[in-house]
Amino acid sequence: MSRFDKILEKVLRGTSDANIDFEDLRQLLNGLEFQERIRGSHHIYTKDGVIEIINVQAKDSKAKPYQVKQVRNLILKYKLAGEND
Repeated sequence: MSRFDKILEKVLRGTSDANIDFEDLRQLLNGLEFQERIRGSHHIYTKDGVIEIINVQAKDSKAKPYQVKQVRNLILKYKLAGEND
């Protein structure tokens, strides 16, 4: 299982939203082919075919739990994980 798959599984499981590394969340979004734009501490992600814009920020070295939940909901809504969702 690749690192990407492990991060995806951890996010989709939803049992440890407060324990997702910020860099892992960025790697996941980039792996899902989101385009990243950085404005200060805000990392803004967009993707063709996805209406919503994802805005994530680090809290220390972790991603904010509510933002992990938003990412999970978009992955599930748009079936971005392929066979895994």
